Amino acid sequence: MPEERLQKVLAAAGIASRRACEELIAQGRVSVNGEIATLGDKADGARDTVELDGERINVDPELIYVMLNKPRGVITTADDPEGRPTVLDLVNLQQRVFPVGRLDQDTEGLVLLTNDGELANTLMHPSFEVERIYVALVPGPVRREVLAKVREGIELDDGLARPRSVRQLEQEKSKALLEVVMTEGRKREVRRLLGGVGLTVERLARVSYGGVELGELRQGKWRFLTQEEIGRLHAATQKRKNKATSRSGNKSTKRPSGGRGAGSPGQRRSAPGGSR
Repeated sequence: MPEERLQKVLAAAGIASRRACEELIAQGRVSVNGEIATLGDKADGARDTVELDGERINVDPELIYVMLNKPRGVITTADDPEGRPTVLDLVNLQQRVFPVGRLDQDTEGLVLLTNDGELANTLMHPSFEVERIYVALVPGPVRREVLAKVREGIELDDGLARPRSVRQLEQEKSKALLEVVMTEGRKREVRRLLGGVGLTVERLARVSYGGVELGELRQGKWRFLTQEEIGRLHAATQKRKNKATSRSGNKSTKRPSGGRGAGSPGQRRSAPGGSR
């Protein structure tokens, strides 16, 4: 892709009008590859990293970012040899995209799809500890000591599963709604984690991934991510990169260490299947 005037690149990305983008540049709010931009600078949307107010924005028209509210029974894959419905059957795009990670067939909620392989791989890799937030409907009441055991972690057949956090959102009669925050995406990990303390998950939904929330998107529907949401995904991975760099620097210098009723999953945090 040839270089173009920066204000034209920003306007084409939907940031603002070309005149407004010129003002953003003049105010010193735009950077290219880490350097504050000035009027007259150019950028290549496919090659350069462009940030507005320190937040990365997508200026490559070839890159696509989508969120889908996956219903239960839909397979999170590009193609299923058994002919079952897949997430791509629900996303009507001419361009080829693929899901970022997977949700089990029986799990509903937020699925991200993109053709940005670099970002997708970073989001999925456990070393970056990108948060995924789930809401689980389980039999209740759930005792405090049971939640404490979950927080400590449960040894599964493929290693220790430990959530970043777990809390009870709601409880009514024989049901409880739990919020579970994980930083990796092992197969059926949340179900197995809760099953390890005797909790059978009756319904499970992912409501957030990398700071991008499902919101009020109705079940079976999809939409493009906003520039702000794309920036959140990049920021979610950058935080971990910055921590690793900081730790590396510390080692090299040898510094000393110093009242609603319980409902379906997602009803409290952007309900899957809920209306706008």
